[in-house]
Amino acid sequence: MLKGKVVVVTGGAGLVGKAFVEIIVENNGIAVIADIDLAKATQAKNAFPECFHKNIAVVELDITNKDSIQQAISFLDKQYGKIDALINNAYPRNKNYGRHFFDVEYEDFNENVSLHLGGYFNVSKLFAEYFMKQQQGNILNISSIYGVQAPKFDIYDGTKMTVPVEYAVIKSGLIHLTKYMAQYLKGSNVRVNALSIGGILDNQPESFLKNYQSQCLTKGMLDPEDVQGSALFLLSDLSKHINGQNIIVDDGFTL
Repeated sequence: MLKGKVVVVTGGAGLVGKAFVEIIVENNGIAVIADIDLAKATQAKNAFPECFHKNIAVVELDITNKDSIQQAISFLDKQYGKIDALINNAYPRNKNYGRHFFDVEYEDFNENVSLHLGGYFNVSKLFAEYFMKQQQGNILNISSIYGVQAPKFDIYDGTKMTVPVEYAVIKSGLIHLTKYMAQYLKGSNVRVNALSIGGILDNQPESFLKNYQSQCLTKGMLDPEDVQGSALFLLSDLSKHINGQNIIVDDGFTL
C-alpha cells in the first residue's frame, strides 16, 4: 500500500513511532526515523529484522529547530528525490512535565506547549513548503483522545498519574491546526489529517488499567500495533480524498 513512498516519522524511535515505522516498511514504503537522539534512532533501526534495514533511514531532527528540520529535508531530498509524507509523532517535554494542575507553573506550561504544539507547527510549516514545491504531500498529526474530550480524572484515582493540562491543550490545538492547514493548503495537493489515539500500554498500574478498561467497549488500553492500520490508511492512496479530518482510535473511550 505504500510502495516506494518515503515517510518521515518524527519521534520514530519511541514506542508508537516504532510501530509506525514497522507498518511503513511492511507495506514496502521507506520509513525515516527522524529523532532528536541519533543514537536512539539508530538503535531503533537496528532492532528491526535485517531484511527491513534497506527501507529504514535515520536522520537527526529537532522539531523545535528550523535549521535542523531544513537540513533533514535537504538530506532526504538528495537521497530519495522526494518525500511523500510526514508523521508528526514526537513528544518533547521539559523535566517538570506531568504535574497536577495546581502544581504547574506558568513558565512550564508555556515551555511545554511551545516545545510540542509549537514544534509540530514548525516542522509542519517547513515540510508543507517542501510539499507545495513538490506539488504533493501528506501530513499526519498524532493527537489524542484528550484532544477530543475533557479528561476522565476519576480513572487515575489511587495513582500518581494525571492528564497534564499542557497535554490537553496541545492535543486539542493540534486537531484545529490540522483543519487550519488543510484549508490553508487548499488546491495544493497536500493533505493534512489527524489521528487521535487512546491510551497505549506502557507498564501502567493495574488499578488504572482496570479503571480505563471500564470506560471502553472491549480491550481498553491499546498496544502500539492497534493504531497501525489507521495510520496506514491515512498514508495510503486509499484515503486520497480525506483531508482535514480527525480519526479516533480508542476502543470507544470517547463515547
